[in-house]
Amino acid sequence: MSDLAQLYDDLAETYAAGRHLFDTTPMLADFARDLPVGAQILDAGCGAGEPTARYFVDRGDTVTGIDLSERMLALARRQVPEATFQRLDMRNLAFPPASFDAITAVYTVFHLPRVDHVALFAGFARVLKPGGKLLLTLATREYTGQEEFDGEIEFIGRRLPYSHDRPEVALGKLATAGLVVVSTKLIETGGETFYWIVARKSVARDSVALTTMLGPL
Repeated sequence: MSDLAQLYDDLAETYAAGRHLFDTTPMLADFARDLPVGAQILDAGCGAGEPTARYFVDRGDTVTGIDLSERMLALARRQVPEATFQRLDMRNLAFPPASFDAITAVYTVFHLPRVDHVALFAGFARVLKPGGKLLLTLATREYTGQEEFDGEIEFIGRRLPYSHDRPEVALGKLATAGLVVVSTKLIETGGETFYWIVARKSVARDSVALTTMLGPL
């Protein structure tokens, strides 16, 4: 995804300057409501660190942000110095299993080919703790005008890759990864409508995996 990294390097400052137009605070607050303070948070596709990483740092959590764009990461380190940021592809998470209490992937997964989403969600599930939560933003026909989409859309003067499945297919991919959907909402922010999903890692799935490894207790 070097092209995507370059595209976001080119528009990093412009994107960060306009980020305040998209008020995601209500969604972040709702998601965080039952998380313990001091939670380990992975902000996947963290961009310039605001508002997501900043919100959780201010809440008292430990935040690790990952992104492909070096320029975005430089902005994030400056804007949210309390968090840890590193260049990493979210499809190849170099973290031990059960590392995080929660993962946020806000305005980012729809830039990846939908053929990659099953493996992506499985990777999220692997690094979540049992019962850990995922906040996910996906595109739908409300954004692209199509039931399914693989292509490019202009954003801040650049042609960026976008993709999405039909909502029921996307939810099926989450279930395949062992992520249990808690809520789904179409939410408009800044004149754009996206599909916001909260899911939890299935504790039962972890129990089955442990029994498989250890045998009956």
